[in-house]
Amino acid sequence: MSVTGVQGEERQDYSKAESAQIRARSRHLLGSLLSPLKAKLWLTAVAIVVSSAAQVAGPALIAYGIDQGIPALVEQNWFPVAFAGAAYLITGLVGAFLIAVYIRMSARISQAVLIDLRTRMFLHTQKLSLEFHESYTSGRIISRQTSDLDAIRELMDEGLTLLVRGLMYMVFTAIMLVIVDAPSGFVLLASLVPLGILTRWFQVRSQSLFRRSRVASAKLIVQFVETMTGIRAVQAFRKQKRNEAEFGGLVEDYRDVNAKVLGLFAVYNPGMALIGNTAVAVTLVLGGFRVIDGDLGVGVLLAAVLYTKRFFDPMEDMAMFYNGYQSASSALEKISGVLEEEPSVPDPVTPVDLWNAEGDVEFDGVEFAYTKDRVILPRFDLAIPAGQTIALVGSTGAGKSTLAKLIARFYDPSDGVVTLDGIALADLHPKDLRRAIVMVTQEAYLFSGSVADNIALGKPGASSDEIVRAAMAVGAHEFIEGLPNGYDTDVNKRGGRVSAGQRQLISFARAFLANPAVLILDEATSSLDIPSERLVQEGLTKLLADRTAVIIAHRLSTVAIADRVLVMEHGRIIEDGTPAELIGGTGHFAAMHAAWKDSLV
Repeated sequence: MSVTGVQGEERQDYSKAESAQIRARSRHLLGSLLSPLKAKLWLTAVAIVVSSAAQVAGPALIAYGIDQGIPALVEQNWFPVAFAGAAYLITGLVGAFLIAVYIRMSARISQAVLIDLRTRMFLHTQKLSLEFHESYTSGRIISRQTSDLDAIRELMDEGLTLLVRGLMYMVFTAIMLVIVDAPSGFVLLASLVPLGILTRWFQVRSQSLFRRSRVASAKLIVQFVETMTGIRAVQAFRKQKRNEAEFGGLVEDYRDVNAKVLGLFAVYNPGMALIGNTAVAVTLVLGGFRVIDGDLGVGVLLAAVLYTKRFFDPMEDMAMFYNGYQSASSALEKISGVLEEEPSVPDPVTPVDLWNAEGDVEFDGVEFAYTKDRVILPRFDLAIPAGQTIALVGSTGAGKSTLAKLIARFYDPSDGVVTLDGIALADLHPKDLRRAIVMVTQEAYLFSGSVADNIALGKPGASSDEIVRAAMAVGAHEFIEGLPNGYDTDVNKRGGRVSAGQRQLISFARAFLANPAVLILDEATSSLDIPSERLVQEGLTKLLADRTAVIIAHRLSTVAIADRVLVMEHGRIIEDGTPAELIGGTGHFAAMHAAWKDSLV
């Protein structure tokens, strides 16, 4: 399934074929989650069946005690009453004990399923390619891990046990009613006709509403997460009022759909109670006439009334289960859609090892397009010898970052091949690829933890001396030492927050500690001020001397350290030469350089 296919599941309308496919996929996922728990499931099922049978025995024992025990007491025979009382107590104790057993077992099953599902989601989304994460918003991912998993948790914690227990209880109650008094069983059977009609009406109308409720809930989470993530832009552009209107509209939609759901329950629950009460009343009236005629014992009539009433008791729980089931089913559909998503940049089936990369990069007949009608890089060839520093320049949208992402294998070319030391990137072992090629972007993301921890990501297990040397190499040591706790400063604590430029320097130190054969800097100096940029350029000059480097920068001052400049426009390389050659010419780069010099005057 494609990314657009996964996102399409936020729709509320499906064709029959699509619905069948989604349901089959969800059932397959649920089966894979429950398969390792078969033994526990069977044990829980047995506990539910036996406990339901024990609970259902009560009215029959009461009937025996009344019709057989009371006449026996008149004759001084206390055994039937004592037997009925003792049996009632024992069945009650057995039922209570087994209820505790299956509640505990169902909780363990629920937690095992949720841990498995949550872990699968986390590990799978990590493996998915950059294309997925650039298309599937973070808000939707968070919605899958929060509200959707919560809906499944609620169903697993209570819903399934309510369903199975309710069904078993109703089946055993109906059987016992027929055994105790068959005519009363026919009354119950007749009541099932209007009950079935009412339940079908509820199911048909609630299915679409529950799906709409899940979609509305997901949209609320997405709006909230994206607003909080981009709070700086929100406040900078005074988007609060527009967000208030948008969020208010989403809240209204969520409220409306839930009001309609509650409206269904407002009809279903009273209707179900009316049918149940009518069945009890008919059983009581008809049974009363039969008692007067001597055809029915008082105890049996009481048992029949109790069984008829108890048959309808689980129905409200069943309706609540259906509510939870619809929410969980919709959530499972979305989660299964994410889990079915395949990486667009898959790991090789038979990976090739490359322990010591030289850094020779080559594009052979490469073409790249995000979609068939949107070609970003037309077919071209390019050779970057090992140890050469390349600067990519050009206007926004020229294809510079796309070219860099192809080298880093965040994407695979639509046609042609990109090689490292003569080996196709698609064939390289992922560990060797990530060790050989490192990309630093302008985002400079820092993870929770200390400054040293963030630098050490480039080389897990690096010593303190190695971390410090890497920081010194890029000019980050001085400002790190000035932080409240130096290298041990937590980057997420109030006193330890660092500026955008400082974050970039830390990410540089992380990349240099990794010591890759190919280093890609995608506008990585955009957050640096002029003094910091000059300091970093000094480090770059030393550290890039013996490695292949691709630098993308709008600041032409960064290009000065390059051995070779590639000017790109509309996905094509229109100029290729040393900085001095291109500056001395009359081409596009010479004009850019002249304009840049004029801006400094």
